[in-house]
Amino acid sequence: MSDIPTHWTIRHFSQANPAGPGCDSVPALLRRLADSIEALGPAEIQDVVITSEMTEHGPWRSGTVYFHLPEDAD
Repeated sequence: MSDIPTHWTIRHFSQANPAGPGCDSVPALLRRLADSIEALGPAEIQDVVITSEMTEHGPWRSGTVYFHLPEDAD
């Protein structure tokens, strides 16, 4: 039998730029996500997904980070 799990749980969080002017800034969103990832400590980042929703100020950017923490391996 294989040691590869058939399923697992992954943690995630989502963040967005503030609504209004500037909500379309990819650099601002990436800085916000990077700060939050650093605050996690020794996390294994599985994936980062950037999405946008159209508003009167242009695309409203948001991102979701999928990750594992060291204690998740237990």
